[in-house]
Amino acid sequence: MRSFGVEEEMLLVDPGSGAAVALADAVTGGAEDAPEAELQRQQVETDTAPCETLEALAGQLRARRRAAADAAERENCQVVALATSPLPVSPSTMPKERYLRMAEEYALTAQEQLTCGCHVHVRVESEDEGVGVLDRIRPWLPVLLAMTANSPFWQGRDSGYASYRHQVWGRWPSAGPAEPFGTPKVYHETVQAMIDSGVLLDEGMVYFDARLSRHYPTVEIRIADVCTAADDAVLLAALVRALVETAAREWRAGDPPRPVRTELLHMASWRASRSGLEGHLVHPVSLRPVPAEEAVRALLDHVTPALTDLGDHRAALDLTGRLLERGNGATRQRRTYESTGDLTAVVRAAVEQTLGDRPAGRRRV
Repeated sequence: MRSFGVEEEMLLVDPGSGAAVALADAVTGGAEDAPEAELQRQQVETDTAPCETLEALAGQLRARRRAAADAAERENCQVVALATSPLPVSPSTMPKERYLRMAEEYALTAQEQLTCGCHVHVRVESEDEGVGVLDRIRPWLPVLLAMTANSPFWQGRDSGYASYRHQVWGRWPSAGPAEPFGTPKVYHETVQAMIDSGVLLDEGMVYFDARLSRHYPTVEIRIADVCTAADDAVLLAALVRALVETAAREWRAGDPPRPVRTELLHMASWRASRSGLEGHLVHPVSLRPVPAEEAVRALLDHVTPALTDLGDHRAALDLTGRLLERGNGATRQRRTYESTGDLTAVVRAAVEQTLGDRPAGRRRV
């Protein structure tokens, strides 16, 4: 069984106004299970341990969210799984040496960078297998972005995008899709050349949509927004693990990666960021515009054998059906705003959904 884990970045907000608050210093300094600090003082990060089953991962993910909420409550704030703050905010950099260097070197790009993503780690047997996976999952990642898009608002206004986080994150010099690498040697030479250029501070700033982990024997898929609904994060993890397993099987069989230009992948990600699950996406195989649901179904079809062998197929179908029925986080945020005209109400609804959001009569994963 291929183990996997999830890292989630979340905002800290005021319980009354819903505005992001710079309290990460206090929230992350308490109990052993407290969340970790991130670039800005208005956000924290949680992570699960490696899990082998979807049920175990779902339980850990929800437990980590609850622990983060408890730590925030002790400091009179709340955690919310939103990929950007709907309300205006002036980010405050965490006073750690590396983060302060980033704020100075990258100026407004770093200083405005208050975004929250969801990163899924999946175990690989070797770096050769890992690079084989990275080279073969590239066309499918934009669909994951569309499914998880959860950042329509930026600085108090509707951005027009389902994932404006993706647009802001893309300002980093190393962000986005990468060329195929072929071998670990080429991967590491590329990373070292990026560092040697003087543009990046260190290897931690290699912000590819998917990369080899620096610390674990995993590939790390980083393209997704953090999901307000825990179910959506569970679905993301299930699909990512199945995608990695599918790519690893192709690599072992000697099937070459499909030759997709990186320029086209940039456009597919832009389309996913703009449209989310409403409108059209770029189909991962034909690279032509198709209704979003068709692209999602293509991803499911692609990974169905792996989902079945991992025991996740029924859960993935169920969770995908719910997601397509109710919409992703961006859709839900806009519905709340349309019914209330109040961005504070958007945040309050998301706070509740971050910890609950369980429809009556639904089977829990």
